[in-house]
Amino acid sequence: MRKILLILIICCSSLLNAQELYPYAEPASNMPAKSISAKLGAMYGKGVHRSDVLQRYSPEIMLGLDKKWMIHANLGFSNMHENYFYFESARIYAKYRFLSLDEVHKHFRMAAFAAATYSRNHLDHNEINLVGADQGGIQTGIIVTQLWHKFAVSGTASISEVLDEKRREKITPRPYSFESFNYTLSAGYLVFPRNYTDYKQTNLNIYTELIGGRNINWPSEKYYVDLAPSIQFIFNSTTKLNLGYRFQLKSDIYRLMKNSFMISYERIFLNALRKKVK
Repeated sequence: MRKILLILIICCSSLLNAQELYPYAEPASNMPAKSISAKLGAMYGKGVHRSDVLQRYSPEIMLGLDKKWMIHANLGFSNMHENYFYFESARIYAKYRFLSLDEVHKHFRMAAFAAATYSRNHLDHNEINLVGADQGGIQTGIIVTQLWHKFAVSGTASISEVLDEKRREKITPRPYSFESFNYTLSAGYLVFPRNYTDYKQTNLNIYTELIGGRNINWPSEKYYVDLAPSIQFIFNSTTKLNLGYRFQLKSDIYRLMKNSFMISYERIFLNALRKKVK
Protein backbone atom coordinates (compact mmCIF):
# COMPACT_ATOMS: atom_id res chain seq x y z
CA MET A 1 0.00 0.00 0.00
CA ARG A 2 2.83 2.40 0.87
CA LYS A 3 4.44 1.77 -2.54
CA ILE A 4 1.18 2.53 -4.34
CA LEU A 5 0.75 5.80 -2.41
CA LEU A 6 4.36 6.75 -3.16
CA ILE A 7 3.88 6.22 -6.88
CA LEU A 8 0.68 8.28 -6.85
CA ILE A 9 2.42 11.14 -5.03
CA ILE A 10 5.27 11.13 -7.57
CA CYS A 11 2.85 11.05 -10.49
CA CYS A 12 0.83 13.96 -9.13
CA SER A 13 4.03 15.91 -8.49
CA SER A 14 5.18 15.38 -12.08
CA LEU A 15 1.76 16.51 -13.33
CA LEU A 16 2.04 19.79 -11.43
CA ASN A 17 5.35 20.47 -13.18
CA ALA A 18 4.31 19.21 -16.61
CA GLN A 19 4.41 22.68 -18.17
CA GLU A 20 8.20 22.78 -17.75
CA LEU A 21 8.87 19.56 -19.69
CA TYR A 22 10.11 21.57 -22.65
CA PRO A 23 10.35 19.69 -25.97
CA TYR A 24 13.53 21.47 -27.16
CA ALA A 25 15.31 22.42 -23.91
CA GLU A 26 16.05 20.97 -20.48
CA PRO A 27 14.53 22.63 -17.38
CA ALA A 28 16.42 23.02 -14.11
CA SER A 29 14.08 20.44 -12.56
CA ASN A 30 14.89 16.73 -12.75
CA MET A 31 12.81 13.67 -13.51
CA PRO A 32 11.59 11.64 -10.48
CA ALA A 33 14.40 10.01 -8.50
CA LYS A 34 15.20 6.33 -9.11
CA SER A 35 13.36 6.40 -12.45
CA ILE A 36 14.30 5.49 -16.02
CA SER A 37 12.91 7.16 -19.13
CA ALA A 38 13.17 5.93 -22.73
CA LYS A 39 12.71 8.39 -25.59
CA LEU A 40 12.74 8.34 -29.37
CA GLY A 41 13.02 11.68 -31.15
CA ALA A 42 12.80 12.44 -34.87
CA MET A 43 13.49 15.60 -36.87
CA TYR A 44 12.57 16.32 -40.50
CA GLY A 45 13.46 19.32 -42.64
CA LYS A 46 14.22 20.56 -46.12
CA GLY A 47 17.91 21.12 -46.78
CA VAL A 48 19.05 24.52 -48.05
CA HIS A 49 21.21 23.00 -50.81
CA ARG A 50 19.57 19.57 -51.20
CA SER A 51 16.29 18.48 -52.71
CA ASP A 52 15.67 15.49 -50.43
CA VAL A 53 14.23 15.57 -46.90
CA LEU A 54 16.85 15.64 -44.15
CA GLN A 55 16.08 13.29 -41.27
CA ARG A 56 17.58 12.58 -37.86
CA TYR A 57 16.53 9.94 -35.30
CA SER A 58 17.74 9.92 -31.70
CA PRO A 59 17.00 7.07 -29.26
CA GLU A 60 17.71 8.20 -25.70
CA ILE A 61 17.85 6.81 -22.17
CA MET A 62 17.50 9.08 -19.11
CA LEU A 63 18.24 8.15 -15.50
CA GLY A 64 16.97 10.01 -12.44
CA LEU A 65 19.66 9.06 -9.95
CA ASP A 66 18.28 11.18 -7.09
CA LYS A 67 16.54 14.53 -6.63
CA LYS A 68 19.69 16.44 -7.65
CA TRP A 69 21.37 14.30 -10.34
CA MET A 70 20.19 12.96 -13.69
CA ILE A 71 22.00 11.54 -16.71
CA HIS A 72 21.06 11.27 -20.40
CA ALA A 73 22.67 9.09 -23.07
CA ASN A 74 21.60 9.06 -26.71
CA LEU A 75 22.65 7.98 -30.19
CA GLY A 76 22.10 9.74 -33.50
CA PHE A 77 21.24 8.33 -36.93
CA SER A 78 20.65 10.58 -39.94
CA ASN A 79 21.22 11.52 -43.56
CA MET A 80 22.04 15.13 -42.65
CA HIS A 81 25.65 15.16 -43.89
CA GLU A 82 25.54 12.30 -46.39
CA ASN A 83 23.15 11.01 -49.06
CA TYR A 84 22.41 7.86 -47.05
CA PHE A 85 21.47 6.89 -43.48
CA TYR A 86 24.29 6.15 -41.08
CA PHE A 87 25.19 6.13 -37.39
CA GLU A 88 26.48 9.65 -36.79
CA SER A 89 26.89 10.34 -33.08
CA ALA A 90 26.75 9.48 -29.39
CA ARG A 91 26.15 11.95 -26.56
CA ILE A 92 26.15 11.87 -22.77
CA TYR A 93 24.64 14.61 -20.61
CA ALA A 94 24.71 15.13 -16.83
CA LYS A 95 22.72 17.71 -14.84
CA TYR A 96 23.05 18.74 -11.19
CA ARG A 97 20.29 20.77 -9.55
CA PHE A 98 22.01 22.89 -6.90
CA LEU A 99 19.18 25.25 -5.88
CA SER A 100 15.50 24.61 -5.21
CA LEU A 101 13.14 27.11 -3.58
CA ASP A 102 9.78 25.31 -3.46
CA GLU A 103 6.38 26.64 -2.42
CA VAL A 104 2.82 25.51 -3.08
CA HIS A 105 2.22 25.64 -6.86
CA LYS A 106 5.41 27.67 -7.21
CA HIS A 107 9.15 27.03 -7.33
CA PHE A 108 12.45 28.49 -8.48
CA ARG A 109 15.29 26.14 -9.46
CA MET A 110 18.81 26.34 -10.82
CA ALA A 111 21.00 23.61 -12.28
CA ALA A 112 24.38 23.16 -13.93
CA PHE A 113 25.03 20.72 -16.75
CA ALA A 114 27.84 19.31 -18.85
CA ALA A 115 27.70 17.22 -22.02
CA ALA A 116 30.14 15.49 -24.34
CA THR A 117 29.38 14.50 -27.94
CA TYR A 118 31.16 12.15 -30.31
CA SER A 119 30.33 12.82 -33.95
CA ARG A 120 31.41 11.14 -37.17
CA ASN A 121 30.40 14.18 -39.21
CA HIS A 122 33.04 16.28 -40.92
CA LEU A 123 33.03 20.05 -40.51
CA ASP A 124 31.15 21.74 -43.33
CA HIS A 125 29.42 24.76 -41.78
CA ASN A 126 29.69 27.21 -38.88
CA GLU A 127 26.44 26.55 -37.02
CA ILE A 128 27.70 24.79 -33.89
CA ASN A 129 25.18 22.15 -32.78
CA LEU A 130 26.42 19.61 -30.25
CA VAL A 131 22.88 18.65 -29.18
CA GLY A 132 22.01 17.45 -32.67
CA ALA A 133 25.59 16.19 -32.99
CA ASP A 134 26.53 17.99 -36.19
CA GLN A 135 29.97 18.25 -34.56
CA GLY A 136 31.78 16.53 -31.71
CA GLY A 137 32.80 18.44 -28.62
CA ILE A 138 31.90 19.50 -25.10
CA GLN A 139 29.28 21.83 -23.68
CA THR A 140 28.64 23.27 -20.22
CA GLY A 141 26.06 25.68 -18.91
CA ILE A 142 23.52 26.93 -16.38
CA ILE A 143 19.71 26.54 -16.33
CA VAL A 144 17.23 28.71 -14.41
CA THR A 145 13.54 27.74 -14.17
CA GLN A 146 10.58 29.48 -12.52
CA LEU A 147 7.16 27.86 -12.10
CA TRP A 148 3.96 29.78 -11.25
CA HIS A 149 1.04 27.34 -11.00
CA LYS A 150 0.23 26.54 -14.67
CA PHE A 151 2.93 28.68 -16.29
CA ALA A 152 6.68 28.00 -16.33
CA VAL A 153 9.56 29.94 -17.87
CA SER A 154 13.16 28.76 -18.19
CA GLY A 155 16.44 30.10 -19.50
CA THR A 156 19.64 28.28 -20.47
CA ALA A 157 23.08 29.73 -21.21
CA SER A 158 26.00 27.55 -22.30
CA ILE A 159 29.38 27.47 -23.99
CA SER A 160 30.12 24.89 -26.70
CA GLU A 161 33.59 23.84 -27.81
CA VAL A 162 34.07 21.84 -31.00
CA LEU A 163 36.87 19.26 -30.66
CA ASP A 164 38.00 18.45 -34.18
CA GLU A 165 41.40 17.74 -35.71
CA LYS A 166 41.00 20.86 -37.87
CA ARG A 167 41.22 22.88 -34.67
CA ARG A 168 44.96 22.09 -34.47
CA GLU A 169 45.70 23.22 -38.02
CA LYS A 170 47.67 26.45 -38.17
CA ILE A 171 45.68 28.14 -40.91
CA THR A 172 45.06 31.88 -41.01
CA PRO A 173 42.26 32.76 -41.18
CA ARG A 174 40.71 29.64 -39.64
CA PRO A 175 38.17 27.96 -41.96
CA TYR A 176 35.65 27.17 -39.20
CA SER A 177 34.45 28.45 -35.86
CA PHE A 178 35.12 26.16 -32.87
CA GLU A 179 33.47 28.02 -29.99
CA SER A 180 29.97 29.37 -29.49
CA PHE A 181 27.66 30.86 -26.89
CA ASN A 182 24.25 29.17 -26.96
CA TYR A 183 21.02 30.12 -25.25
CA THR A 184 17.36 29.21 -24.99
CA LEU A 185 14.36 30.98 -23.49
CA SER A 186 11.44 28.60 -22.97
CA ALA A 187 7.87 29.15 -21.79
CA GLY A 188 5.18 26.54 -21.17
CA TYR A 189 1.52 26.66 -20.14
CA LEU A 190 -0.73 23.88 -18.89
CA VAL A 191 -3.96 24.09 -20.91
CA PHE A 192 -5.70 20.91 -19.77
CA PRO A 193 -6.88 19.66 -17.32
CA ARG A 194 -8.19 22.74 -15.56
CA ASN A 195 -8.46 20.81 -12.30
CA TYR A 196 -6.82 17.54 -11.29
CA THR A 197 -9.08 14.73 -10.13
CA ASP A 198 -7.04 11.72 -11.28
CA TYR A 199 -3.37 11.20 -12.19
CA LYS A 200 -4.54 9.36 -15.33
CA GLN A 201 -5.95 12.56 -16.82
CA THR A 202 -4.42 13.58 -20.14
CA ASN A 203 -2.31 16.74 -20.02
CA LEU A 204 -2.14 19.24 -22.86
CA ASN A 205 0.71 21.76 -22.70
CA ILE A 206 1.70 24.47 -25.18
CA TYR A 207 5.23 25.84 -25.50
CA THR A 208 7.22 28.55 -27.22
CA GLU A 209 11.03 28.42 -27.21
CA LEU A 210 13.56 30.93 -28.49
CA ILE A 211 16.78 29.14 -29.50
CA GLY A 212 19.95 30.96 -30.47
CA GLY A 213 23.70 30.76 -30.83
CA ARG A 214 26.56 33.15 -31.42
CA ASN A 215 30.02 32.15 -32.58
CA ILE A 216 32.93 33.38 -30.46
CA ASN A 217 35.98 35.04 -32.02
CA TRP A 218 34.57 34.64 -35.51
CA PRO A 219 34.38 37.76 -37.68
CA SER A 220 32.08 36.65 -40.50
CA GLU A 221 29.32 34.09 -39.78
CA LYS A 222 28.22 35.08 -36.30
CA TYR A 223 24.73 34.13 -35.12
CA TYR A 224 21.33 32.52 -35.58
CA VAL A 225 18.00 32.94 -33.77
CA ASP A 226 15.15 30.42 -34.11
CA LEU A 227 11.62 30.14 -32.74
CA ALA A 228 10.08 26.77 -31.87
CA PRO A 229 6.38 26.53 -30.92
CA SER A 230 5.16 23.08 -29.88
CA ILE A 231 2.39 21.11 -28.20
CA GLN A 232 2.69 18.23 -25.77
CA PHE A 233 0.38 15.44 -24.60
CA ILE A 234 1.02 13.50 -21.39
CA PHE A 235 -0.90 10.26 -20.87
CA ASN A 236 -1.30 8.50 -17.49
CA SER A 237 1.54 10.66 -16.08
CA THR A 238 4.07 8.30 -17.70
CA THR A 239 3.91 8.77 -21.48
CA LYS A 240 4.75 11.96 -23.35
CA LEU A 241 4.21 12.93 -27.00
CA ASN A 242 5.79 16.13 -28.40
CA LEU A 243 5.06 17.84 -31.72
CA GLY A 244 7.02 20.93 -32.71
CA TYR A 245 8.07 23.19 -35.56
CA ARG A 246 11.34 25.15 -35.45
CA PHE A 247 12.03 27.97 -37.90
CA GLN A 248 14.66 30.63 -38.38
CA LEU A 249 13.95 34.21 -37.37
CA LYS A 250 17.30 35.66 -38.37
CA SER A 251 20.82 34.44 -39.12
CA ASP A 252 24.00 35.21 -41.02
CA ILE A 253 25.35 31.64 -40.80
CA TYR A 254 25.40 29.06 -43.56
CA ARG A 255 23.07 26.34 -42.23
CA LEU A 256 22.02 22.87 -43.29
CA MET A 257 18.34 23.86 -42.99
CA LYS A 258 16.34 26.82 -41.77
CA ASN A 259 13.24 25.02 -40.49
CA SER A 260 12.32 21.56 -39.26
CA PHE A 261 9.52 19.46 -37.78
CA MET A 262 10.08 17.49 -34.58
CA ILE A 263 8.22 14.57 -33.05
CA SER A 264 9.23 12.61 -29.96
CA TYR A 265 7.75 9.86 -27.82
CA GLU A 266 8.87 9.22 -24.25
CA ARG A 267 7.93 6.70 -21.57
CA ILE A 268 9.01 6.93 -17.93
CA PHE A 269 9.34 3.94 -15.62
CA LEU A 270 8.93 5.09 -12.02
CA ASN A 271 11.06 3.51 -9.27
CA ALA A 272 12.89 1.37 -11.83
CA LEU A 273 16.24 1.99 -10.06
CA ARG A 274 14.91 1.44 -6.52
CA LYS A 275 16.03 -1.67 -4.73
CA LYS A 276 13.28 -4.19 -4.11
CA VAL A 277 12.37 -4.76 -0.47
CA LYS A 278 12.14 -8.45 0.38
